[in-house]
Formats: sequence, structure tokens, C-alpha cells
Amino acid sequence: METAELIREARQGSAAAQKCLFDQWCGSMLTVCRRYVKNTQDAEELLLDGFYKFFKSLPSFRYQGDPALYAWLKKVMVNECLMFLRKRNSFTMLSEPAGEEAVVAEEVLDRLSARDILGMILQLPVGYRTVFNLFEMEGRSHREVAELLKISEGTSRSQLSKAKALLQKMILQNDMGYDKQQQQ
Repeated sequence: METAELIREARQGSAAAQKCLFDQWCGSMLTVCRRYVKNTQDAEELLLDGFYKFFKSLPSFRYQGDPALYAWLKKVMVNECLMFLRKRNSFTMLSEPAGEEAVVAEEVLDRLSARDILGMILQLPVGYRTVFNLFEMEGRSHREVAELLKISEGTSRSQLSKAKALLQKMILQNDMGYDKQQQQ
């Protein structure tokens, strides 16, 4: 069944159509939630809450293709994650001095898998991780990030810079571990 038909039936309350839509999109949306929330169970709960809100708001959604559906679902999931983090008061912005920027060689990046990179992003402090995700992954401007997180644009820039520096440091440490494994 085509997505447009699934949307139409899901609007009418068809549980089967809703399940098909959920099955079709849950993997990519869980990845979105996992980028914001470390705990897998919390991410899964946010995924379910996000789909619940998506299905409730379906009457106002105008299907214009899968990219539009993906964008809307992603927006719902990101908003769920941000609300979750706000409720937990997780937006403590760190103010540690920025270290020197490390240069990461291309071959080092080639050895990293998407899973490795996600793992490193999840190790970032919540403030760094959230700003990084909103700016780099969602394509938001520093102004939009600042509005969403109720911080200044300067704080958004600073948190992003520190997140990138910390990620570079993690990548280099990961590569050192890889080099040691190769030598053994």
C-alpha cells in the first residue's frame, strides 16, 4: 500500500494503517531520538509518545510525499526529545575552557562507523549534544537553537564549538585505540 493511502486510512483511525506507518518509520525516528537521549528506554518511550502525537495531529497534515512526511515526523520527535530534556532540567550549559582544536585526518574518519560516531555524540554532555544535534544534524541556525533552548546565540555558538572540540578529541582517542589493536 502506498504511503498516501496509509495516511488517508490512518486519519480515519485504521490501526492497521497506523501500524504500517509506524513500522515504516520507527527505525529512522528512533535514531533521531537516540541522538538526543542516551538511555535507549527513554528514546523508545519518546518514539512512542512522538508517534502518538503524530497520529493525533494527522488530520492537519497534508501529505506531499515521503520527504515531507519524514520532515514532519522528525520535527515531532525532536520536539518530544527537547520537552523530555527540559522536564529533566538537562540543559545545564557547561562553561569549561575550549581546548585547542585537534585536526583529524581523513583516514581516521574513514575507520569510524556510524555506530561509533553516534556513540561519541551520546557521550557528549547534554547541552553540547543538544546544540550539536540541532545545529549540525537538524540544520537549525544559532538563533533558532537559542530560541528553542532559551539560551543566548553566543552560548549556542560556544556549546557547538566545545562539542566539536570534544568530538575531535574522542575521535583521536578512538584512533589511538585502533592503532594499538593493529600493532598487537
